[in-house]
Amino acid sequence: MERKTHYDSVLDRSKSIMWQEDCYMDLQSAASSVASQAGTDALGWIQKNQDQLKRFITTTFLETILAHLTKADVLSLDDLTKIKEAGRLQDQVKMLTTIVTCKETQGPAALRSFIESSDSLVARLIVNHKSMVKEHKEVLLRRYEKYRDRDSVSCSKLNAFSGTLLLIDGLSDLQQKEHDLMQVGVTRGRKRNHLRQLELAKFLDPLTRVSLPPRFSLTVGVAGIGKTTCVRHFVRQWSQGVASTDVSFVLPLTFCELNSLEKLSAEGLVKMACPHLEDPSLVLSGSCRTLLILDGLDKFRCALNFSDAVPCNDPKKEVPIDDLVTNIIRGNLLPEVAVWVTSRPGVASQIPGGLVDRLTEIPGFCPNDIRLFLSHHLSERDFASKIWAYLESHKFIMVMCYIPCVCWIVTNTLVYILQSGTQESLPRTFTELYSQFCSMKAEMGEPRGREPIKMEQLHGTNRKLLGNLGRLAFYGLLKCKYTFSEQDLKAYGIDLLSTQCSLGDILDREESAICTTYQFTHLTVQEFLAATFYYVSSKRAIFDLFSESTMSWPKIGFQNHFKSAFQHSQQAEDGRLDVFVRFLTGLLSSVALKPLTGLLAIGKDDGNQKTWAAGFLQGLLVSGGAAVSLRAVNIAYCLQELQHTELLRSVEEVLQLGSLAGKLSRASCVVLGYLLHVSPECSEQTNLSGALSYATVKCLLPQLLYCSHLRLENNNFTDDVMELLGSLLSAKDCHIQIISLAENSISNKGAKSLSRALLVNRTLTCLNLRNNNIGSKGAKFLAESLKMNQVLVTLNFQNNGIEEEGAQALAEVLHYNRKLVSLNIRKNLIGPRGAERIADAMKTNRTLTNLILCSNQLGDKGTIALAEALTINHTLLSLQLQSNSISNRGMTALTKALRLNRGLVSLNLRENSIGVEGAKNMAHALQENNSLQELDLTANLLHDEGVQAIAGAIKYNQCLTTLHLQWNFIKCSASKALAQALLYNATMQLLDLQENAIGNEGITFLAEALKTNASLRTLCLQGVSMGTSGAIAMAKALVINQTLQILDLRGNAVGMEGAKALAKALKSNKSLKSLNLQENALGMDGAIFIATALKRNHQLTYINLQVNGIGESGAKVISDTIRSNAPGCVVDI
Repeated sequence: MERKTHYDSVLDRSKSIMWQEDCYMDLQSAASSVASQAGTDALGWIQKNQDQLKRFITTTFLETILAHLTKADVLSLDDLTKIKEAGRLQDQVKMLTTIVTCKETQGPAALRSFIESSDSLVARLIVNHKSMVKEHKEVLLRRYEKYRDRDSVSCSKLNAFSGTLLLIDGLSDLQQKEHDLMQVGVTRGRKRNHLRQLELAKFLDPLTRVSLPPRFSLTVGVAGIGKTTCVRHFVRQWSQGVASTDVSFVLPLTFCELNSLEKLSAEGLVKMACPHLEDPSLVLSGSCRTLLILDGLDKFRCALNFSDAVPCNDPKKEVPIDDLVTNIIRGNLLPEVAVWVTSRPGVASQIPGGLVDRLTEIPGFCPNDIRLFLSHHLSERDFASKIWAYLESHKFIMVMCYIPCVCWIVTNTLVYILQSGTQESLPRTFTELYSQFCSMKAEMGEPRGREPIKMEQLHGTNRKLLGNLGRLAFYGLLKCKYTFSEQDLKAYGIDLLSTQCSLGDILDREESAICTTYQFTHLTVQEFLAATFYYVSSKRAIFDLFSESTMSWPKIGFQNHFKSAFQHSQQAEDGRLDVFVRFLTGLLSSVALKPLTGLLAIGKDDGNQKTWAAGFLQGLLVSGGAAVSLRAVNIAYCLQELQHTELLRSVEEVLQLGSLAGKLSRASCVVLGYLLHVSPECSEQTNLSGALSYATVKCLLPQLLYCSHLRLENNNFTDDVMELLGSLLSAKDCHIQIISLAENSISNKGAKSLSRALLVNRTLTCLNLRNNNIGSKGAKFLAESLKMNQVLVTLNFQNNGIEEEGAQALAEVLHYNRKLVSLNIRKNLIGPRGAERIADAMKTNRTLTNLILCSNQLGDKGTIALAEALTINHTLLSLQLQSNSISNRGMTALTKALRLNRGLVSLNLRENSIGVEGAKNMAHALQENNSLQELDLTANLLHDEGVQAIAGAIKYNQCLTTLHLQWNFIKCSASKALAQALLYNATMQLLDLQENAIGNEGITFLAEALKTNASLRTLCLQGVSMGTSGAIAMAKALVINQTLQILDLRGNAVGMEGAKALAKALKSNKSLKSLNLQENALGMDGAIFIATALKRNHQLTYINLQVNGIGESGAKVISDTIRSNAPGCVVDI
């Protein structure tokens, strides 16, 4: 019994066990404390990992957890029911954590213990994800932070790569086939106006709410545009939690690093990208979004062959490195990983478009960016302004500054020249500029910390290095090789130590944990050094320099080597030797060679080679295929580098004068193509009116793609030319925004060709087909395409015979199209029924703002239909109904509509049959309408009574600014009424009363009003029977009035006395800018009065004194006097 009691006392957990006197452990208290602490820790762990639990737990793993917790009596059947009825998987996980956290200490601890003890991938993600991501971001930030200053190009406020990428729908032919600088030169760095912009931080996001994020993204950009900088900037932003926050791991690699490998597995690639991560398998988990970045496909030593690559879906299997890349892009390997590749456009075309989910382009500098770069890059403002002025006068160099790296080269070189005090020798060509750049590098690259080196010794060292660098550059160019290993440099005799000083600074060194690579500062630097090597070597070489390691036929003499270079250049379809031969040609100039004296082994040049080269190049201009290719245009670039510009200047002059007719030979067409590249004036408005035929259009076609505004008027074009122009407008490279084909012979067949082009064209905003013969059938063809075209905003079909049927087709367009803003169908005989169709469409259309229906025989019936539309449509701003036989009946309908309409700003009713009744109705409308600003009632039948009614309305109307009442049989009483209205009206700016018998009395009334009125800016009084007294009254008004700017008094009888009065007024008037006194019988004396008065009037910018009985000798005296007294005034006499 005692023993039992003893055991009971020992086993009784409610009692304490004595260890020593006054020292014991309370087991119950300790156990409770430990359990409580464990539960608290587990609860905190759940709260801390709440996001990971919801993100990574799968349905299978959730079922395993529920089974375990049920078995451990943590969850009841009711709990399981609640969890399963919660809905989505994430909601079920949320319900689980809510229930578990309510189970005091037992529930959280059990859940944590199970997850931490599990060896499943999901459990490892929940436990390790946050710490792995944190460590990975810290490592990447340390790695990429060292590039920050270099990437910003020493310009903290200008980072062209933190802004946007341009979303493009495919690579153009130009991007796929041409040299980077040719791409920039042709497009002048302009962005295609229909491109969508994407923020770099969000470029991996879905484009819409219902779309998916891209799996494979491709970003293109020309050499030096900042692709690598863009990648580095993105990695820094992601590491700081700013960009693509839903991405767990970013794995940045370069193709230069892959070049050092022969075979690799997908898992090996991931380990290579993040060797610091202990468990790379977590990175490839489908639950964890990972981005693999492969930068610089154009530097990859292997060409991607998607048709012959061996498929592989085993991530552990090692495969050839090019097969690895193709399988990753295809999605055979790492299908759950997002991939981002950057490349120059030409190489990017190796990737089939169907594999690319998102294609973006890096924009370069616009002119404002260049100015901003100069202001922040240069501490001296004087240098910034001088360099900007230089770039504005050398547009072809300005265009190349679209590339940030070239902008940096140009800026530093020009600063070097300006600092040396030789501003008069600023470079005129790219060759001269790059010669100065190399000279600067040679001078600035003298090793620091050593004894000063004599210039001869420095030149000797640099001469050898420059020769070796040139050889490396040339043969790299031939092999399309732009990055080099240390072994490459040694093979070409380049000492690795020399790359850290002197001219070696031209090479950029890139180090990574895998390899060290070298590349020239920019592609153009490689091309320039290649040209220097070829230039020097060709003077002594006896074999073809293009054959480095193979024997070739003897080739002796510079001229033979020069011809060989151009032969290879013309045969290179991708244009990779274009810039090389430009530099080679430029080196024939003594000015370009001068900075390289001492750096190149150059003998004396008597200039004969330059003269010979000019003749050789001009001979190439006249040869070639039917179409002017970019290879041909490059020859004109070479002539510019040679500074042989006579032909270039002559074609530019006739183009600007618009006198190209009969002068477009093959050579002229090539030069014209060149001018469209380098001259903004020529490309922004290219006037080829009256100068082209089918043959010349076919010849110029490839170069016309890059014009902005193309005028092809009066060329007698027929439908066969429209086939050519249709292909032009259909091309993806097309940059044409405005095209005018007015005054040709285009029929419905030609219209059909244009309609096909409009279905795919995304640049054309304005199409002018005025005075052709497309007819109703042609209008139908174009209408069908316009229903789908969402770019065109202005359409001119004037005088094309489209008639009622064509109007009906265009009306259907207005029902569907939501882009068209201006429609001109003047002189098309659409009739009342055609107008009714248009009016019906206008009731629903909300985009058209300008509608021109002049000379269409609408009559009152058509006008009434349009008026009805105006009561509903409030977006139309301008309606022109000139010459449509509109009488008072039609006018009544229009004026009723104007009382309700709240949008119409301009209404043209010239040359109709509107009488007094219509004028009175208009007057009533003007008292209620608050939108109409311009009203043209010229050549109607208003008479005094009608105008008096309108004048009464003008007193109170505060919207109308322009009123045309020419040819309306107005006399003195109407003039008096208008004058009285001007005393009250404060908005009227233009009043046109030409060809009305107002007389001196009417002019006097108006003159009196001008003394008070302060709003009128233009007053047209041509042929109003004004004599001397009227002129004197007007002169008195001008002394007081200081707001009138244009006064037209043509065809009156001002006479000498009137001129004298006006001259006196001009001495004190400070507002008048234009005065027309043509045909006013001023005589010599009157003209002298006016001319003398201008000595004290410096505001007048135009005066017309023609047909005033002055005579030729008098005209010269007057003209000289005016030019002497008022140099800024244009005089017609």
